[in-house]
Amino acid sequence: MDPKAAAFLAMGIAVGLGALGPGLGMGNAVAASVEATVRQPEMAGKVQTLMLIGLAFMEALALYALVIAFILFSVAGK
Repeated sequence: MDPKAAAFLAMGIAVGLGALGPGLGMGNAVAASVEATVRQPEMAGKVQTLMLIGLAFMEALALYALVIAFILFSVAGK
């Protein structure tokens, strides 16, 4: 297999898997947050704040995968 083709394949896998994990985690976090808010409405503010902080960290994981894909792209261009 051509090294450029392998790098492009690795880019696709990195972005695909890098978005899949955080996407599933975000869905679970939001579902748990909604369930917690329904059970204890008086804690909605704290639950929402913690959920948003967690979502920001999960989004960072997806962005790291995108950065890795860009690094692979720059390597493939050489």
